[in-house]
Amino acid sequence: MLDERRCVPARQLGEPAPDDATLLRMLQSAVRVPDHGKRVPFRFLRIRGDARLVLGEALARRTLQRDPAAGEAAIEKDRKRFSHAPLVVAVVAVLDPADTGIPEQERLLTAGCVCFTLLQAVQATGYGGTWLTGWPAYDHEVLRMLGLGEHERIAGFIHIGTPRQAVPERDRPDPSTLLQDWQPA
Repeated sequence: MLDERRCVPARQLGEPAPDDATLLRMLQSAVRVPDHGKRVPFRFLRIRGDARLVLGEALARRTLQRDPAAGEAAIEKDRKRFSHAPLVVAVVAVLDPADTGIPEQERLLTAGCVCFTLLQAVQATGYGGTWLTGWPAYDHEVLRMLGLGEHERIAGFIHIGTPRQAVPERDRPDPSTLLQDWQPA
């Protein structure tokens, strides 16, 4: 199963989306990640239905604010960014600087593990998904629009739906070429 994992492009994800019970089952798996200090440095934001389209319109306006000379193709891409998959789960990394017990990097990595584990749960339940970020994940105005706090970031937007077609395997690196033995100097 692990060696069959692959992302389904958002444009190839359609209805149906998982129902609420199935989504909660997926999230139950996603939270089973390494979490040094049991900080739970993440939360979820569900974007579905017409909210995806409203967010797309807001992104189109933000695109023009960021670049008044933006072309229609760029504006339309952002308008449709969240409209392809019927469900998007934003994994929000909670990085309170007052929490000095666990390095921020470890808390951010935990949120990243949540993204990956959620993708595995999506595929294990028969759905397809992909992990995207893009400029909206790093734009302060978009984060504010999504209701994120000052010390929260988007770890990933997980687009979820039913694959419309089979996704071919892509080339993967050979792990034997990436493995080195450390030797003391």
